Amino acid sequence: MVIQQVDKRLLSELEAMGFSEAQARKALHHSGNLSIEAAVNWIIDNENDAATDEMPMCLQDPVNIEIEEIDPRLISEEVKLCAQELRNRSRKKKAEEKKKFESEREKERIRVGKELLEAKEMAEERERKRFLAQRKAEKEEERRAREKIRQKLQQDKAERRVGLGLPREAVEGATSTIPATSLLQGTRPAEKAELLRECLRTLKRHNKEDNTVTRAFRTLLIYVRNVVKNPEEGKFRKIRISNPAFQDRVGKFRDAIKFLELCGFERVEGGNFLFLPREKIDMGVLKVAGAELQNAITNPFFGLLSR
Repeated sequence: MVIQQVDKRLLSELEAMGFSEAQARKALHHSGNLSIEAAVNWIIDNENDAATDEMPMCLQDPVNIEIEEIDPRLISEEVKLCAQELRNRSRKKKAEEKKKFESEREKERIRVGKELLEAKEMAEERERKRFLAQRKAEKEEERRAREKIRQKLQQDKAERRVGLGLPREAVEGATSTIPATSLLQGTRPAEKAELLRECLRTLKRHNKEDNTVTRAFRTLLIYVRNVVKNPEEGKFRKIRISNPAFQDRVGKFRDAIKFLELCGFERVEGGNFLFLPREKIDMGVLKVAGAELQNAITNPFFGLLSR
């Protein structure tokens, strides 16, 4: 396909008046290359046609069209005014379209921003509710654990008093002198876990330095795992309490020592060592202790929500 040929002089005149080559060629083609006025009139009549700006094409070979030259001075003032009006309208239309486009784009930006803000607020609200529900559940769990431990301690105290020939009622203000290891004797796995967990929670609540407490938890976990993996190795079942590294990580915490005693360790040799006899190793208790330590290490809210 080739571009349709029109009178080059008229084409130049129209282009000089501000019309595009495509508009000028199409106007001349449809007006029969008669005159500038005819071409301008055609443009006026078809100014709203989007195809006006498309270059006219034809299938046949181009044919040169020659029209008798017309003096540019003979172009009427009316045609010139019409051409100027067309240009003004075109500029105005483009300006309006641009303004409309910018307005629509701004509206879309505001809409998208609003949707993103709403989505963010919804996500934050869901996270807040999830956190509150988690706090509530853990607080309730700790409350039940404390109550069970309290009941168990009262029961053990009453049974000891009966064994000593004393009334079952405890003397008000009396403190328990039960060794930590005796708390695990005859208790169910769930109760054992609660005693160990409460011991770790107490350690967490009484010591505000997270790094120090976490290091104590990790060290306790190493002791427990060593015994579980190597129950026959005596070196893993005996701890020198005065060891500087042990004191720095574990020994300075009363609740950490109590945790080891709950795992079966006993004070020997004048209280200078903690020792777990081979025949007293309870793998069930040690595994429960390991699980509770792992939870204390990985749970960021562990021990913080209880009183």
